[in-house]
Amino acid sequence: MKRFVLFALALAVATPAAAATWDIDPAHSMCGFVAKHLVFTKVHGRFTKWSGTVVLDDKDVTKSSVNVTIDPASIDTGVEDRNTHLKSPDFLDVAKFKDMTFKSTKVEKGGDGLKVTGDLTMHGVTKPIVLDVTGPSAEFKDPGGNPHVAFSATGKIHRQDFGLMWNKAVEAGPVVSDDIAIEIEIELFHKK
Repeated sequence: MKRFVLFALALAVATPAAAATWDIDPAHSMCGFVAKHLVFTKVHGRFTKWSGTVVLDDKDVTKSSVNVTIDPASIDTGVEDRNTHLKSPDFLDVAKFKDMTFKSTKVEKGGDGLKVTGDLTMHGVTKPIVLDVTGPSAEFKDPGGNPHVAFSATGKIHRQDFGLMWNKAVEAGPVVSDDIAIEIEIELFHKK
């Protein structure tokens, strides 16, 4: 009997905790980007409708995964005429391409954080991108007692790789930069 108890204890200690699925809290998260206008000025934008989950493995963060869906029609740069142009066939063509997605393919430790590689599908084109991720934060609880964690992520895409070719040349250079910076702040939660 003593052997059985010791075996059961050893098995319990050796069994890793299951990975937990966390939902993105859209009210406390931001999926944004920065493009240069006329070479010098940075224009900030964001998508206001997006959702996703993160499967977070506490024992081995490299076994974690991310799955996000973005509504490109929810693009917001603070200027309605620019938003309308970005939704048009010149850019995101939201009438034809209803969703953008990111699905991770690899999570690695790197520096003080993580490197998350995944497939970004935008404008009907899928390409791998790498996000530099800081986090997860220490777990904290909301007023209802639900656990939350937070991450920050940055990356870069070359928009022409996704078929977003529109541009005009002016004296200073191109109207819109080809390289677009990605800026993401994510708060995740579990419901009790």
